Amino acid sequence: MDYLIIVQALWIVIPAYIANACALIVGGGTPIDLGKNWKDGRRIFGDGKTWRGLISGAFLGMTGGFGITVAAIYISDSEFAFLGLNDFGRFPLMIPIISSICFGALFGDIFESFFKRRIGKNRGDDWIPFDQLDFILGVLIFSFLISSFLQILGLSNYNWFIDSFSLWHVLTLLIITPFFHLLANFVHKRASGKKT
Repeated sequence: MDYLIIVQALWIVIPAYIANACALIVGGGTPIDLGKNWKDGRRIFGDGKTWRGLISGAFLGMTGGFGITVAAIYISDSEFAFLGLNDFGRFPLMIPIISSICFGALFGDIFESFFKRRIGKNRGDDWIPFDQLDFILGVLIFSFLISSFLQILGLSNYNWFIDSFSLWHVLTLLIITPFFHLLANFVHKRASGKKT
Protein backbone atom coordinates (compact mmCIF):
# COMPACT_ATOMS: atom_id res chain seq x y z
CA MET A 1 0.00 0.00 0.00
CA ASP A 2 1.26 3.47 -0.89
CA TYR A 3 2.79 5.12 2.19
CA LEU A 4 1.06 8.40 1.24
CA ILE A 5 -2.33 6.77 1.80
CA ILE A 6 -1.24 5.76 5.31
CA VAL A 7 0.11 9.24 6.12
CA GLN A 8 -3.01 10.97 4.75
CA ALA A 9 -5.42 8.63 6.54
CA LEU A 10 -3.67 8.98 9.89
CA TRP A 11 -3.43 12.75 9.49
CA ILE A 12 -7.21 13.05 9.10
CA VAL A 13 -7.90 11.14 12.31
CA ILE A 14 -5.33 12.87 14.52
CA PRO A 15 -8.15 14.94 16.13
CA ALA A 16 -10.03 11.70 16.88
CA TYR A 17 -6.98 10.11 18.50
CA ILE A 18 -6.45 13.23 20.61
CA ALA A 19 -10.13 13.37 21.63
CA ASN A 20 -10.21 9.67 22.51
CA ALA A 21 -6.99 9.79 24.54
CA CYS A 22 -7.90 13.01 26.36
CA ALA A 23 -11.37 11.72 27.27
CA LEU A 24 -9.64 8.80 28.98
CA ILE A 25 -6.94 10.89 30.67
CA VAL A 26 -8.99 13.87 31.90
CA GLY A 27 -12.33 12.07 32.26
CA GLY A 28 -14.01 11.24 35.51
CA GLY A 29 -16.83 12.79 37.45
CA THR A 30 -20.49 12.42 36.55
CA PRO A 31 -21.22 9.43 34.29
CA ILE A 32 -23.21 10.17 31.13
CA ASP A 33 -25.78 7.56 32.19
CA LEU A 34 -25.98 9.20 35.67
CA GLY A 35 -25.41 5.78 37.23
CA LYS A 36 -28.66 4.40 35.81
CA ASN A 37 -29.26 0.83 34.72
CA TRP A 38 -30.89 -0.35 31.50
CA LYS A 39 -33.98 -2.59 31.64
CA ASP A 40 -31.67 -5.63 31.77
CA GLY A 41 -30.36 -4.48 35.14
CA ARG A 42 -26.92 -3.56 33.83
CA ARG A 43 -25.47 -0.06 33.55
CA ILE A 44 -26.40 1.85 30.40
CA PHE A 45 -22.82 2.91 29.63
CA GLY A 46 -20.82 2.59 32.83
CA ASP A 47 -18.61 4.83 34.96
CA GLY A 48 -15.98 5.10 32.23
CA LYS A 49 -18.14 7.35 30.04
CA THR A 50 -18.41 10.75 31.73
CA TRP A 51 -19.59 14.22 30.80
CA ARG A 52 -16.17 15.65 31.63
CA GLY A 53 -14.48 13.11 29.38
CA LEU A 54 -16.89 13.81 26.52
CA ILE A 55 -16.68 17.60 26.67
CA SER A 56 -12.99 17.98 27.49
CA GLY A 57 -11.99 15.21 25.07
CA ALA A 58 -13.92 16.83 22.23
CA PHE A 59 -12.56 20.29 23.07
CA LEU A 60 -8.95 19.14 23.18
CA GLY A 61 -9.37 17.07 20.03
CA MET A 62 -10.83 20.08 18.22
CA THR A 63 -8.01 22.30 19.46
CA GLY A 64 -5.47 19.81 18.12
CA GLY A 65 -7.44 19.59 14.87
CA PHE A 66 -7.36 23.34 14.37
CA GLY A 67 -3.62 23.25 14.98
CA ILE A 68 -2.97 20.60 12.36
CA THR A 69 -5.18 22.50 9.92
CA VAL A 70 -2.78 25.43 10.18
CA ALA A 71 0.15 23.01 9.79
CA ALA A 72 -1.45 21.47 6.67
CA ILE A 73 -1.85 24.90 5.08
CA TYR A 74 1.82 25.73 5.66
CA ILE A 75 2.95 22.29 4.50
CA SER A 76 0.93 22.67 1.29
CA ASP A 77 3.18 25.63 0.40
CA SER A 78 6.41 23.80 1.23
CA GLU A 79 8.56 21.08 -0.31
CA PHE A 80 6.37 18.57 1.55
CA ALA A 81 3.25 19.50 -0.41
CA PHE A 82 3.47 16.09 -2.14
CA LEU A 83 2.16 14.52 1.08
CA GLY A 84 -1.30 15.89 0.29
CA LEU A 85 -2.21 16.49 3.93
CA ASN A 86 -5.84 17.39 4.54
CA ASP A 87 -6.68 20.93 5.69
CA PHE A 88 -10.26 20.00 6.68
CA GLY A 89 -11.70 22.52 4.23
CA ARG A 90 -9.96 25.40 5.99
CA PHE A 91 -11.88 28.09 7.86
CA PRO A 92 -14.84 28.08 8.44
CA LEU A 93 -15.62 24.55 7.11
CA MET A 94 -12.98 23.06 9.38
CA ILE A 95 -15.06 23.88 12.48
CA PRO A 96 -17.99 21.52 11.80
CA ILE A 97 -15.74 18.95 10.09
CA ILE A 98 -13.25 18.67 12.95
CA SER A 99 -16.11 18.75 15.47
CA SER A 100 -17.75 15.81 13.68
CA ILE A 101 -14.48 13.87 13.78
CA CYS A 102 -13.99 14.44 17.53
CA PHE A 103 -17.58 13.89 18.61
CA GLY A 104 -17.86 10.97 16.19
CA ALA A 105 -14.91 9.27 17.89
CA LEU A 106 -16.34 9.77 21.37
CA PHE A 107 -19.92 8.87 20.52
CA GLY A 108 -18.69 5.79 18.67
CA ASP A 109 -16.96 4.71 21.88
CA ILE A 110 -20.06 5.47 23.96
CA PHE A 111 -22.32 3.57 21.55
CA GLU A 112 -20.02 0.55 21.72
CA SER A 113 -20.08 0.68 25.53
CA PHE A 114 -23.86 0.40 25.47
CA PHE A 115 -23.67 -2.91 23.58
CA LYS A 116 -20.69 -4.06 25.63
CA ARG A 117 -22.78 -3.72 28.80
CA ARG A 118 -25.69 -5.57 27.14
CA ILE A 119 -23.59 -8.70 26.58
CA GLY A 120 -22.35 -8.62 30.16
CA LYS A 121 -18.86 -7.25 29.65
CA ASN A 122 -17.60 -4.88 32.32
CA ARG A 123 -15.46 -1.79 32.05
CA GLY A 124 -11.94 -2.87 31.13
CA ASP A 125 -13.00 -6.22 29.67
CA ASP A 126 -11.66 -6.81 26.18
CA TRP A 127 -14.13 -6.97 23.31
CA ILE A 128 -11.98 -7.43 20.23
CA PRO A 129 -12.33 -6.02 17.55
CA PHE A 130 -15.15 -3.71 18.67
CA ASP A 131 -13.06 -1.94 21.33
CA GLN A 132 -10.56 -1.06 18.63
CA LEU A 133 -12.93 -0.01 15.83
CA ASP A 134 -15.77 1.76 17.65
CA PHE A 135 -14.32 5.26 17.58
CA ILE A 136 -13.03 5.09 14.01
CA LEU A 137 -16.45 3.93 12.77
CA GLY A 138 -17.94 6.85 14.69
CA VAL A 139 -15.52 9.21 12.92
CA LEU A 140 -16.43 7.87 9.49
CA ILE A 141 -20.19 7.95 10.08
CA PHE A 142 -20.35 11.37 11.78
CA SER A 143 -18.02 13.12 9.33
CA PHE A 144 -19.91 11.66 6.36
CA LEU A 145 -23.26 12.82 7.77
CA ILE A 146 -22.02 16.32 8.62
CA SER A 147 -20.24 16.70 5.26
CA SER A 148 -23.38 15.64 3.42
CA PHE A 149 -25.55 17.92 5.55
CA LEU A 150 -23.30 20.92 4.87
CA GLN A 151 -23.40 20.24 1.14
CA ILE A 152 -27.18 19.78 1.08
CA LEU A 153 -27.65 23.10 2.93
CA GLY A 154 -25.35 24.82 0.46
CA LEU A 155 -22.82 25.70 3.14
CA SER A 156 -20.16 23.80 1.21
CA ASN A 157 -19.92 23.39 -2.55
CA TYR A 158 -18.47 19.88 -2.17
CA ASN A 159 -18.71 16.89 0.16
CA TRP A 160 -15.59 17.00 2.33
CA PHE A 161 -15.86 13.33 3.29
CA ILE A 162 -16.13 12.03 -0.28
CA ASP A 163 -13.35 14.39 -1.36
CA SER A 164 -11.04 13.31 1.50
CA PHE A 165 -11.62 9.57 1.97
CA SER A 166 -10.92 7.03 -0.72
CA LEU A 167 -11.70 3.37 -0.15
CA TRP A 168 -7.97 2.90 0.54
CA HIS A 169 -7.99 5.55 3.27
CA VAL A 170 -10.94 3.86 4.98
CA LEU A 171 -9.38 0.39 4.75
CA THR A 172 -6.08 1.73 6.07
CA LEU A 173 -7.78 3.15 9.15
CA LEU A 174 -9.75 -0.03 9.78
CA ILE A 175 -6.55 -2.10 9.59
CA ILE A 176 -4.10 0.18 11.42
CA THR A 177 -6.34 1.58 14.17
CA PRO A 178 -6.70 -1.69 16.14
CA PHE A 179 -2.92 -1.97 16.50
CA PHE A 180 -2.61 1.64 17.77
CA HIS A 181 -5.52 1.13 20.12
CA LEU A 182 -4.15 -2.09 21.60
CA LEU A 183 -0.72 -0.50 22.07
CA ALA A 184 -2.19 2.63 23.70
CA ASN A 185 -4.34 0.56 26.06
CA PHE A 186 -1.40 -1.62 27.01
CA VAL A 187 0.74 1.43 27.82
CA HIS A 188 -2.10 3.12 29.73
CA LYS A 189 -2.89 0.06 31.82
CA ARG A 190 0.78 -0.54 32.64
CA ALA A 191 1.34 3.10 33.53
CA SER A 192 -1.78 3.71 35.62
CA GLY A 193 -3.13 0.31 36.59
CA LYS A 194 -6.60 1.61 35.68
CA LYS A 195 -9.27 -0.18 33.70
CA THR A 196 -10.39 1.49 30.46
